[in-house]
Amino acid sequence: MEALFDFFTAAGPWGWFIAGLLLLVAELLLPGVFLMWVGIAAIILGALSLVFWPFGFWGWQLQILLFAVLSVVAIIVGRRILKNRETTSDEPLLNQRAASLVGRTAIVVDAITDGRGRIRLDDTLWVVEGPDLPEGAHVHIVAGDGRKLTVAPLEKA
Repeated sequence: MEALFDFFTAAGPWGWFIAGLLLLVAELLLPGVFLMWVGIAAIILGALSLVFWPFGFWGWQLQILLFAVLSVVAIIVGRRILKNRETTSDEPLLNQRAASLVGRTAIVVDAITDGRGRIRLDDTLWVVEGPDLPEGAHVHIVAGDGRKLTVAPLEKA
């Protein structure tokens, strides 16, 4: 811990800039959007340190306190910014396999009894819910949630 204080004493205001940049680099290497806000707080504190470093009140205790406060404020502001950001995808069902199957047709391979049965879609057997239907009946998928599909009998033309 003493080495850390020695570093900040020797580096002066630039120590906060270095710490901020290291936190931003760590954000690139680690998943999540947390270290970015703490890094921004450190860079802001570095800018403040450039101005206030010569004054006697600018001790390490005040700097640590301001760093903690700036980090919390930056995290709160950052979360609000990301929360309000509207994201649209060109593939909204990319990671929702069951939902992406809605509208397809299939054949019942295990009769649907008491509302449950199985269908084959491509090379996968799916557990389905729907009205009781015999094996070999044609159905279409009306809903998908997680690993469960809901089917309805296919209307004959």
